[in-house]
Amino acid sequence: MKRFSLSLAATLALCLSFLAATQARAQLPDFAALAQQAGPAVVNISTVKTVKGQLPGRDFFGKRGPGQPPLDDFFDQFDRYFGRQNSKPYKQRASGSGFLISADGFIVTNNHVVDEADEVKVTLSGDDKPLTAKVVGRDAEADLALIKIDGKTGLHFLEFADSDAAKVGQWVLAIGNPFGLQNTVTKGIISATGRVIGAGPYDNFIQTDASINPGNSGGPLITMDGKVVGVNSAIIATGQGIGFAIPSNMAKDVIGQLRENKTVKRGWLGVTIQDIDENTAKALGLKDAKGALVTAVLEGEPAQKAGVQTGDVITAVSGLAVDDANMLLRRVAAIKPGETAKLTVWRKGQTLTVPVALGQRDLDKTAKAGPDGRAAPEGRAEQTVLALTLRPVERQEAKTLGLDHPTGLLVTGVEENSAAEDADIRAGDVVLEVNQQAVNTTADFKRLAETGGKAKGVVMLLIKRQRQNIIRTIPVGE
Repeated sequence: MKRFSLSLAATLALCLSFLAATQARAQLPDFAALAQQAGPAVVNISTVKTVKGQLPGRDFFGKRGPGQPPLDDFFDQFDRYFGRQNSKPYKQRASGSGFLISADGFIVTNNHVVDEADEVKVTLSGDDKPLTAKVVGRDAEADLALIKIDGKTGLHFLEFADSDAAKVGQWVLAIGNPFGLQNTVTKGIISATGRVIGAGPYDNFIQTDASINPGNSGGPLITMDGKVVGVNSAIIATGQGIGFAIPSNMAKDVIGQLRENKTVKRGWLGVTIQDIDENTAKALGLKDAKGALVTAVLEGEPAQKAGVQTGDVITAVSGLAVDDANMLLRRVAAIKPGETAKLTVWRKGQTLTVPVALGQRDLDKTAKAGPDGRAAPEGRAEQTVLALTLRPVERQEAKTLGLDHPTGLLVTGVEENSAAEDADIRAGDVVLEVNQQAVNTTADFKRLAETGGKAKGVVMLLIKRQRQNIIRTIPVGE
């Protein structure tokens, strides 16, 4: 009887396991139907471009490629002395992916797939004959491009989804040409949204664990209703199942502008900015470490004309929250040049609204702004405050330090293992402000540091470093 009970229990357990597996399979989406539906709109893109200077067969670091004769090591040494490194131009071939967005042949891909290409060819799904494509427009900052093939109509194409509605955990399909293997389909989920990976100023990637490899660039990331939620763009080569796609809402805006104007126009404030940490938030009297901190205002640009000031914290643009510097860039870029953006600004304990008529972003514009110069006093004695050795900037060194006039205090030394060193303050930095007050003497620095430090437990410094303004904070004791 005991043996029968065990046998019955084991049988019941097996039945339950079988039922659970059957139910799990029943809940999986039909990837076959989705791949069949979306696949015909995905294309293979091959390019040829002329590369100058570096010999073929060597990688970026000059190492021999696979199959390259060892004797080339001798010629490498010869090259260094006799200038053969400036070799003749050669043709480089590459491939990527793309997808049709119209029946008459408009195709979306990544900018890096077609950048500087002398020749672009497109091979449609199920077709062996490549077609010549022309580049309609490219946007390097968003890493997107629009190309077109002519002479074809009635082509199968894909529509964009609303990427703002994308949810972590939802199923997605990636289709592309990894390593030249056409129309490869991989499945996965959305692992995260809003990823900033340092690829460009408008990073806002969708992360996925659907397998993406070299050659997938420019291919679509597809939702279960057959729409494109992202354009596959980047991977972490040392990782596994970590791929990134440009959100469809960003792609839709950029591609729309490229199709209409062959270029992209973005709003421009004319400020340099940085994120806010907890110490900086404390120094500024902010409740949360959110917003974009203005470290410099460019002379003659829209922000200056509107009255934006160094030390302002921009917390919203036209009612849309700004959590960090990256988000501010995206908010402003989404507004057309010439339109007015209403900035919500935290300034010295008060919330203000600052309307700014935006300019147009220009890649040639550089962030080289600082506060107005003020004449430095005659005294040059060094003094150590908060583990920083400081002295006023001398007239003859102002230009070298990136200053229009001698102003502020030059950091000539930082004590080891101090809070100032932990705050990444370095010899050669110029302190322009302490707690949002201009300083030109060590006495001013000491007074402002003591009064502000006692009140807030932290001292905030505006620093000029290599012609750029940055903010650093030093926590201080009671």
